[in-house]
Amino acid sequence: MPAHVIVVEKRADFRWPDPGQRVMTVADYLDKTEGLTTRNARIVNLARDFDYLSTGYYCSLLAEARLDRVIPSVSTILELDRKTIYEGALGALGELAVYLRRCLKDDRTPRAASFTVPVYFGLTDEPLFGELAARVFARFRAPLLDVEIRLEDGTWTIGAIELLSLRDIPPERDRLFLRGLEAYTRKRWVRARSRPHPRYDLAILHDPDDKLPPSDGRTLQKFIRIGAEMGIDVELITRRDYAKLAQFDALFIRETTSIPHHTFRFAKKAEKEGMPVIDDPRSILRCTNKVYLAELLRANDVPTPKTVILGRNRVADVVRQLDFPMVLKIPDGSFSRGVKKAQTIDELAVILKAMFKESQMVLAQEYMYTEFDWRVGILNRQPIFVCQYFMSKKHWQIVKHGSGGGFSEGASRTMTVDEAPEAVVQTALRAANLVGDGLYGVDLKQNDRGIFVIEINDNPNIDMGVEDAVLKDELYRLVLRDFQRRIDLRRSRGRL
Repeated sequence: MPAHVIVVEKRADFRWPDPGQRVMTVADYLDKTEGLTTRNARIVNLARDFDYLSTGYYCSLLAEARLDRVIPSVSTILELDRKTIYEGALGALGELAVYLRRCLKDDRTPRAASFTVPVYFGLTDEPLFGELAARVFARFRAPLLDVEIRLEDGTWTIGAIELLSLRDIPPERDRLFLRGLEAYTRKRWVRARSRPHPRYDLAILHDPDDKLPPSDGRTLQKFIRIGAEMGIDVELITRRDYAKLAQFDALFIRETTSIPHHTFRFAKKAEKEGMPVIDDPRSILRCTNKVYLAELLRANDVPTPKTVILGRNRVADVVRQLDFPMVLKIPDGSFSRGVKKAQTIDELAVILKAMFKESQMVLAQEYMYTEFDWRVGILNRQPIFVCQYFMSKKHWQIVKHGSGGGFSEGASRTMTVDEAPEAVVQTALRAANLVGDGLYGVDLKQNDRGIFVIEINDNPNIDMGVEDAVLKDELYRLVLRDFQRRIDLRRSRGRL
């Protein structure tokens, strides 16, 4: 059976060519299971009806029971039900509406107070809304969607997102449908063309609602595109896909990790299944806790800013050992969250009181002003990129968080590993090698006293225009080749 199977209500519903006999009726998929080798297939459910307990609903439900990968999933069908969308998906609609308004900010096109944007497999024929379509598809993975956009009280917003069927596609959008289908299945549907089946299946765990992800939506699409060129079938998954994880060959976590969090559960399950996973549970455990990292670096004589680990009974020690201003950190903070600067003893008392409500231990470090921080990206004990992250404007950190949940970031500069100071790269390597052989981002400061490791990140940013500014597509190939290497090693050990 081909990698992708198109399931339709009636065979006549699919009015386009079907090279390779990849179209199947719902009845055949539901009833005629004997002789069908559909386990681990990729099902595109294009039934006419997705109401609860409808044929389309049962198609997706049975596909999940068979461990096939199906779009839309049952959870997506239920979430997009008109009776529940405002309860189950209100947050997602709000985030998408914010991006929608950015798209329309400078738009001068006359528009009705309500209009729809078709989204076929994440693509649309409305150029202005191309990125919005990709975001909608990343959040609500369904083949055919209509996004209703309304003007309410002078503000553009998303009114509804509706599942469509093949019968809803007008002839003038045939080309868009085929383009989307080809992009999703990576197969030609107008003319048959033999292509080798991808040898590798890589899952990328992401959160489409995260405002500060390690890789944004455009970057994840780049991984998918370059993976296809390399024979790697890259698929985006979310926390809802935990039960499907074992269907893949490897897992790449592109969410901010934490221990009491689904990212750690995914990493543990992947490890239990014998799957290569970046980053692995041990790396997450070590890197997400700044207390552990401080002790690890100190024990191995890696230079760091002067650091004091504080329990509630050691608060007085910090004033004797560090000068003001000093930096205070919650052990598991990320992206500059949970990091404060105390200028006076009164500020210190207020900050520590709040932090001890969240953690039994707090880190205090000497404050080092630098114009920028170094970030050395390291994969499998080899440096792959070097960046300079400059401080946010009129702020002492790279990311400045606002009281309303917004944030601003400083500028960046990327260079090749050879262009960076060798001492910076070697210090970063020395630190990262204490953690493991995964993908790490080592943050360092450099001043007239030397080079100091600030922290080791287990899921460093890889974003278009920043970390890939020098290597371009080669940075993605480096990461994906390492997954190929890990999968091949696993297979050679007979673990498949």
